[in-house]
Amino acid sequence: MIINSHNEYDTLKSIIVGTAQNANWPVHCPDFRKQEKTTRWKKTPLPRGPVDAGTTYEAEEDLNTLVSILENFDVKVYRPDYYDYTESDGFYGYCPRDRLLIIGDMVIVPNMAYQCRDQEIETYSFIPNKHRMVVDDPDARFDAANILRHNKDIFYLYGDTANYEGVRWLSNRLTPLDYKIHILKDLPGVTHIDSTISILNDHTVIFNGSRVNKNNMPKYFKDWNCIFLKDSDITAIDFLDYPYASKWIGMNCLSINPKTVIVDQHQKRLISKLEKQNFEVIPMELRHARTLGGGFHCVTLDLERTNGHR
Repeated sequence: MIINSHNEYDTLKSIIVGTAQNANWPVHCPDFRKQEKTTRWKKTPLPRGPVDAGTTYEAEEDLNTLVSILENFDVKVYRPDYYDYTESDGFYGYCPRDRLLIIGDMVIVPNMAYQCRDQEIETYSFIPNKHRMVVDDPDARFDAANILRHNKDIFYLYGDTANYEGVRWLSNRLTPLDYKIHILKDLPGVTHIDSTISILNDHTVIFNGSRVNKNNMPKYFKDWNCIFLKDSDITAIDFLDYPYASKWIGMNCLSINPKTVIVDQHQKRLISKLEKQNFEVIPMELRHARTLGGGFHCVTLDLERTNGHR
């Protein structure tokens, strides 16, 4: 297995696609249950226990369709090993992007905000140990999905699921390797970064316009082609009982190469904007992206990308 991924858009060679099998809403994990008090959604309660069987079946169908699309682009696809999260009061294997961080040939295993997600590590037996780098400071906590990569520039979203000890740990390991870490903070309503900022190639970036504007955007992108999405640009898809993701999961997309991107098929305005900029858009559906809290970037983890120069 080759681990070699430096950004979000070089030509995809191999990837992990998650699974909805045995998905579970943890009942006893205090980190997870505290959302009952902090959630901004008050109409229905935070779910608990095994995810509805119909939901997991349809979600798995959609993930299998995603696998087929990727394989048509000659991408090698890996799936998590079988694990029953319902028996252990764990979470799920739906979003591998949350659990592991790929930096070059390193697979960084962070301490996540929810300790109930530690179990997911057991499902990636196909990743060689020689590539793994475990965060060895128990106070350093971050979800891998708090981070976006642009070659030697790493964007770290500070907040409820990523602390300063986490960025300090990363800096100690990455700065000697000539990486620069950009800390992003004061972005309202953000859990993970990829429904707020999406880097499509080496000069194009999408911003969630309800959270990022020309005044608070990272200065790094000031000379880029910046696509600011208005609230009306995103269509809210349906969910079952409780929305574990906001409508902005609709901008969560996956680049196959610098000009080809998989986008939620309901996002007609976003698709139109991208096509006008000569992107090849592959529209697809993840019916339970809001229910389970993961779009195309979330439910995948690229292991190898190449641009012909590395």
